[in-house]
Amino acid sequence: MKETKDKFSIQAETYKKFRPVYPDKLYDIILKVTKNRDVCWDCATGNGQVANVLSKHFKTVFATDLSEQQIQQATQCDNIIYSVGRAENSGFSDKQFDLITVAQAMHWFDFDAFSKEANRVLKDDGTICIWGYGPLKMENEVGDLVDKFYKDIIGPYWDVERKHIDEAYKNVNLNFKHIEIHNEIAIEENWPIEQLQGYFDSWSSVQNYIAKNGKNPVPDIIKEIKEVWGKEEKLKAVLPVFLKIGKN
Repeated sequence: MKETKDKFSIQAETYKKFRPVYPDKLYDIILKVTKNRDVCWDCATGNGQVANVLSKHFKTVFATDLSEQQIQQATQCDNIIYSVGRAENSGFSDKQFDLITVAQAMHWFDFDAFSKEANRVLKDDGTICIWGYGPLKMENEVGDLVDKFYKDIIGPYWDVERKHIDEAYKNVNLNFKHIEIHNEIAIEENWPIEQLQGYFDSWSSVQNYIAKNGKNPVPDIIKEIKEVWGKEEKLKAVLPVFLKIGKN
């Protein structure tokens, strides 16, 4: 089995504070194809963002993550049960869940092993949803510098798994009946420059850069961005969301 990487424990607090929020439209699509809403599993829950939304629609939410530090940062709720655990070997019972969700994490998994595990713990007619979001888009010269940072400065420091994000999970296949989704989804927020800096700092590639070079590259690019930011307090930030839904 592929070794699962823990890439977010070091910056768990930054991750919680600065990661973007998924739009309501995404959850509307997921809930529309999920008839039974008794119990669900949010796998690789991170800061618990998805688990907290699902807790409003399901009786019980199990939320797991490989990182204990991430779990410690997660927002608590009475009907969410958090635990540290590996996606490919969950320890859950056969046919336990009506829904399994994996947000911006599937690319770190052993695909075959997780597919087998998800099939085991998903109820008949259960739903599995995996999604992520692509590179950040901003306008004008700010957008050009964001692209420069992503591709040129940090590009060599992304883990190999990042290719699946750039490909919008095109080659991530699970052993489920695929449900075609025709809706376009995007995270659209207005960010101050502090939010942009925090988002950069949450990247696993930035941690790889620091480990290799002994310095954080983010302040330098933020200095460049400040010079072209303009007079607006906030600028529009767009992250395209890609979603795959399956039934067993």
